[in-house]
Amino acid sequence: MTKLDETLTMLKALTDANGIPGNEKEVRDVFESYIRPLADEVTVDNLGSSIAKKVGKADGPKIMVAGHLDEIGFMVTRIDDNGFVYFQTVGGWWNQVMLAQRVTIMGSKGDITGVIGSKPPHILSAEARKKPYEIKDMFIDIGASSKEEVTEFGVKPGDSVVPYFEFTPMKNEKLLLAKAWDNRIGLAIAIEVLKRLKDEEHPNVVYGVGTIQEEVGLRGAKTSAHAIQPDIGFGVDVGIAGDTPGIKESDADSKLGKGPQIVLYDASMVSHKGLRDLVVKTADEKNIPYQFTSMAGGGTDSGSIHLTGNGVPSLSITIATRYIHSHAGILHRDDFENAVKLIVEVIKKLDATTVRELALA
Repeated sequence: MTKLDETLTMLKALTDANGIPGNEKEVRDVFESYIRPLADEVTVDNLGSSIAKKVGKADGPKIMVAGHLDEIGFMVTRIDDNGFVYFQTVGGWWNQVMLAQRVTIMGSKGDITGVIGSKPPHILSAEARKKPYEIKDMFIDIGASSKEEVTEFGVKPGDSVVPYFEFTPMKNEKLLLAKAWDNRIGLAIAIEVLKRLKDEEHPNVVYGVGTIQEEVGLRGAKTSAHAIQPDIGFGVDVGIAGDTPGIKESDADSKLGKGPQIVLYDASMVSHKGLRDLVVKTADEKNIPYQFTSMAGGGTDSGSIHLTGNGVPSLSITIATRYIHSHAGILHRDDFENAVKLIVEVIKKLDATTVRELALA
């Protein structure tokens, strides 16, 4: 078994924590335990986003680096008389990755283990077996025999349900397998950026932010950006990896280990040209590898940040990740390290003059 160093221990703590949109407290507690010692102050907005402030130059530009706390999951909606638990999805799921997967229900008396169940294929018609099983027909089996027993277990409608998967470094120890990389890797980047700046001079005020409810509409980024009123915004998140069988380069061409992704365009934002050019120039100067990417669907917290106040030059920097929006994803540790290095080097350049010039680029 791989011995976990300080960084891997942090990544394990973040990914093993449970938190769907609207119930991010467990994740926020882990995030704050790591970022609080690196910040001058930590506050929480009224919806639950965590804002860590690190002052370089008190009257300098405000730089926001935001990852989201929440992961996709489910919510209990009803319990039948036989003790089976029904649910709705919270965030985007593909039904073909859900069946027979282990889940954790965050009940009032502690976590409850369950498995997503359905009719066995043996009793389905030949025609039905050809079709993806519909989410509305799935349920969670927690080993209860009645509705009353489920209640005794501490499970009720409204409870959060999260995928179960333990953080696991793979045989190639640069590759890391875990649930909820979307977006615990963004939180890790925000933490590590503040850590690298702890003893560095920087001409600005940096905010490392853990936002809530990104998966259901970039909601926490709206409220936290409103609270900060940043001059520059970075959304840090996962992106699509295109290095597995069946994916054409025209669909996605990013590869694990080839550097962080600079997002040109997604459904929530066209990236700011001036900021993007500065990031690319800095990466080239510092020999930091990077990849360009675009996504016709989906978005990141930058989509909300850039519309704050009179507008905020913003850019998303993402980590290519396999199998996102499922129980487990794989990413490359070097991409994480290089994303942190790149953002830190850019932040060190973002003085008042540079930020003013960016707005006109």
